[in-house]
Parts: sequence; C-alpha cells; structure tokens
Amino acid sequence: MIKVYAIAAVVAVVSGIAATWWFGQQTQHAAAQCSATQVAGAIGGPFELVNSAGQTVTDAEVITEPSLVYFGYTFCPDVCPFDVSRNADAVDMLEEQGMSVTPVFITIDPKRDTPKIVGDYAENMHQRMIALTGSDQQIAAASAAYKTYYKTHDDGTDDYLVDHSTFTYLMMPGTGFAEFFRRDATAEQIAERTACFIQNS
Repeated sequence: MIKVYAIAAVVAVVSGIAATWWFGQQTQHAAAQCSATQVAGAIGGPFELVNSAGQTVTDAEVITEPSLVYFGYTFCPDVCPFDVSRNADAVDMLEEQGMSVTPVFITIDPKRDTPKIVGDYAENMHQRMIALTGSDQQIAAASAAYKTYYKTHDDGTDDYLVDHSTFTYLMMPGTGFAEFFRRDATAEQIAERTACFIQNS
C-alpha cells in the first residue's frame, strides 16, 4: 500500500512539473510571437494601494483580467491625458473584438490625488478604469516594482509638476508582465499586440 502511495506521489509531482513546463513554453511562445520589445529583469509585482472608494486593494484584486497599467497623475497638463485616453481607446477596440481588458491608472502624486480625485478622473476617462492612490510608501513600492521613475518638483504651490516615465504595461492575471508600450505606440498598435497575447495565452 505504501508503494502505491509513493508511486502516486511521484506521478503527481511529475505531472506538476510537466504542466509547469508546458505553461512556460506557451508563455514563451506568446512572448516571442507577440512582443515587439525586450525587457531586462522582472516588471511588476505585489502591491497594496487605495482605490477610489478608499479601500486598500492588492495587485491580485486589481489585475483580474488583462490590464493596461499606467503611472501618472491627474494634474498632469498634457502627457498623462493623452496616454490615458489612448489606452482607453485601445480597450474599446479590444472590446469590439470580444476581449475584455481593464485600464488601470496609478498616481505618482498621492499628495493631491486623493481617492475621490482619482475616482473622478477614472470616471471621466473610461467607465471601467480602475484608479489607485495610496501613501507615499505604497506608491514608491508600486513604482519600484514596475521600475518606473518619478520626481516631484514641489515649489510650495498647488501647481507643482511631477516628472515621470510614461510606459504602459500589459499585465496578465496569474502570469504578470507581458509587454510594455512606449508613448509613440498608437491605440491600434496597443490593441493589436494585446490581442495577440490574449489569443495566445
């Protein structure tokens, strides 16, 4: 009887290894087929942030389907509105193809971007957008996980600017980072490459 259990255990372990290998091969195949960029090192990771309702949420609660994640701030005068609108357009294009993708906005200006302000911003940008804020420490941790850059130029007024990187990240539930998009990527290009990853995942 012990021998039977031992054999069963070995079979289970081997099956698990095989499944992991197969999934890894599928992920690598999708990346090779769909990606137009190369990244050194891991992008993304666990975070705890605050949503528009003032609730603390984790990355697992936010990224429940393919998501386009962007770091910016609501007082941004030009770059952020353009990028976020472009991402929203890509989400709508994908929806027309029967694919559900969530646009996610993470502020790098928590001093001004309260839960209500990011909530209003998200509502104006896209009906399904998730907007997140948090403490300085929470924002810094999320930014570090995604390898983004930001620097606040607080001049003592309410109109200060924040320098920041402008990448959009395609994150997949369970597997994490899939691709990133630069500022010059169009909504059509983002939708096309995102669709490729979804169809090959």
